[in-house]
Amino acid sequence: MGMFCFQCEQTAGGKGCTKVGVCGKDEHVSGLQDLLVYQLKGLGFWGTQLLSQGKELPEAAGDFMMEALFATLTNVNFHDERFVELLLQAQKLKEELAASAGKLENVPAAASSTLPQTKAQMELHAIGVGIQSDNLPEDLLSLRELLVYGLKGLAAYAHHAKVLGYEDSAIYNFAYRAMAAAGDNSKTAEELLDLLMELGQVNFRCMELLDQANTGTYGNSEPTEVFCGKKRGPFIIISGHDLKDLKQLLEQTEGKGINIFTHGEMLPAHGYPELKKYKHLVGNYGGAWQDQQKEFDNIPGAILMTTNCIQRPRPSYQDRIFTTGLVGWPDVVHIPQENGKKDFTAVIQKALELGGWSEDEKEATTTVGFGHAATLSHAGAIIDAVKAGQIRHFFLVGGCDGAKSGRNYYTQLAESIPQDCVILTLACGKYRFNKLDLGTVAGLPRLLDVGQCNDAYSAIKIALALADAFQCDVNQLPLSLILSWYEQKAVVILLTLLSLGIKNIHLGPSLPAFVSENVLGILVEKFGLKPISTPAADLAAILEA
Repeated sequence: MGMFCFQCEQTAGGKGCTKVGVCGKDEHVSGLQDLLVYQLKGLGFWGTQLLSQGKELPEAAGDFMMEALFATLTNVNFHDERFVELLLQAQKLKEELAASAGKLENVPAAASSTLPQTKAQMELHAIGVGIQSDNLPEDLLSLRELLVYGLKGLAAYAHHAKVLGYEDSAIYNFAYRAMAAAGDNSKTAEELLDLLMELGQVNFRCMELLDQANTGTYGNSEPTEVFCGKKRGPFIIISGHDLKDLKQLLEQTEGKGINIFTHGEMLPAHGYPELKKYKHLVGNYGGAWQDQQKEFDNIPGAILMTTNCIQRPRPSYQDRIFTTGLVGWPDVVHIPQENGKKDFTAVIQKALELGGWSEDEKEATTTVGFGHAATLSHAGAIIDAVKAGQIRHFFLVGGCDGAKSGRNYYTQLAESIPQDCVILTLACGKYRFNKLDLGTVAGLPRLLDVGQCNDAYSAIKIALALADAFQCDVNQLPLSLILSWYEQKAVVILLTLLSLGIKNIHLGPSLPAFVSENVLGILVEKFGLKPISTPAADLAAILEA
């Protein structure tokens, strides 16, 4: 059957996975994902037609688009049967929207096609609708895929907000319009570039909405020191990004003698007042997502994966890892949601059965909780320190971590940044240096952990507030962005930064395979986007500018 996928940073040879994904997905799942994206382009067409007729999308339409796009994001769902279900739902919704829009001429194939009913037939159909099937010129293909991957990132953030009851129909409407454009091969490069900038703006609104959802539900994040290591007794490790899943797990394990540890992108949860009040939320175990196979090997506790970042489970822990939400892996127990709630009894029983660690083992602690509310509460002191020459420069060093070589750059960079500089960080890229003792400057910690990748809005809000305080353009601030990327949420964050006019961003460890040389040239010329080089060279260029 074969496959072609180049949506993540680790794609084979820096060109594309053609036999099996570096992430672990096989050609069957890859084909079903391609077919689902094709279906969503058709769904986008009909939704856009309804909107142009002055009609509203059905209540479930926006949420479904977000869930389906999110399911195709790297390291989320590897379960072929779950994709068959999504495909059937997409076909049903497509037919409903088509009926509501009425008969039209010049309907694209993605909108008019009928989905085969069996998985085998779907896989055959998928061969003709993959990334390269339209034979687009390289630059148009690059721009189209950049749009699709950015939409996948947007979908993740919109889904997280919706889980907490926050949504905006304008975000859904744009997603339908953009997916329709992704299925329209007549779109010009200029039109696609305009859509990419609009996507960045829409995602800024989406991240603002998610920030409101998180802080409105769990309170403003507070600086909090987090224990890292092991504690004696039964335990559950929760990974991913979904704070609501963590809240439900904490409620259901209270008083049962089970310790709860965060992992990966769940680490910033310790800063939220409504979560850290649970005394059995005891610490963080392990590091970023790519180390989980080693960290979970033969582990005597249960593991709950809530969003993306799952890897192929090793046999030594496949019986004790559980998925929920959009995450899926064949032969792994999945915890569904029923009437807005999830029953984690199976996870709890497995943790008690395994017994947990026999003794405590402490590593270096780390501190989280420097969201925009906490950081900007010190704005006056920060501004005074800059004016007095005590703080020379701010570095935002963060993003997605990964296993590909070259990511030690970020550790070396953090170690090399001068003592009179402040480092802001977010997402799992921080695990490259977040346990280093970087000290203080002007009475403030030199390392400020803003949160998850979902909290990029906080970092942007801090930068914009400082620019306002200094009465200058954000590009005139003593601030440099040095980002690491892995998957599609990082793509849409980059588009958001570019849409805000932020320039001279350093990106690594390698540039996206789906960005053509000409498209890269446009980004370099217009925004000064540049690949990372070496820590010494990049620091010298930044601080001497």
